[in-house]
Amino acid sequence: MNYVLFALVAVGLVTTAFSRSDGDVPPPPPGVERPQYKITVTQNGKTLGSMIIELFPDVAPKHVANFDSLVSIGFYNGTAFHRVIPGFMIQGGDPNSKTKPREQWGFGDPSQKRIPAEFSKIAHRRGIISAARTADPNSATSQFFICVADAPWLDGQYSVFGRVLQGMDVADRIAEVERDQRDNPIDKVEMTIVKLSGKERIPTKK
Repeated sequence: MNYVLFALVAVGLVTTAFSRSDGDVPPPPPGVERPQYKITVTQNGKTLGSMIIELFPDVAPKHVANFDSLVSIGFYNGTAFHRVIPGFMIQGGDPNSKTKPREQWGFGDPSQKRIPAEFSKIAHRRGIISAARTADPNSATSQFFICVADAPWLDGQYSVFGRVLQGMDVADRIAEVERDQRDNPIDKVEMTIVKLSGKERIPTKK
């Protein structure tokens, strides 16, 4: 099945006036370090920029563990941000987008491990990262989306598991690339993701 945002997906046409980052994100519990990753984005061989993201193992441990394990094996490298909607979100992480025809992007691999829903009270505000899924709340796999605007109609229906700490201008740039009628970028927007450690990490916003 196609991994899209089933909760009023047409509302991608609806924008909000808000520009706040991260919604109601609580600080991590004592002793919990939230992992950080760098997403480098390219199009037509040119670098569009990088985003530094932080994940929430204290909020969505299964989704974070899944993402981390996929990053560790280079799973996301070469996958695309295959669906972009200005004023709403950018979605990526489908293995089909590596080498399969564009028509199959977004449908995912049926053999992928399914992650059960981990809904929270964190709002889908600009900069929030959440898990894409089918109509089944417990069907998330590798695909994720980054909100480029507040999307309150998604709250409590999708599993928030992280936020962008740095580089939202890159997400905005991706959202504005030329796209087809399926909201696929005309020219593939590829990502590479690496985990940060030590001095590579940036201070976490509270």
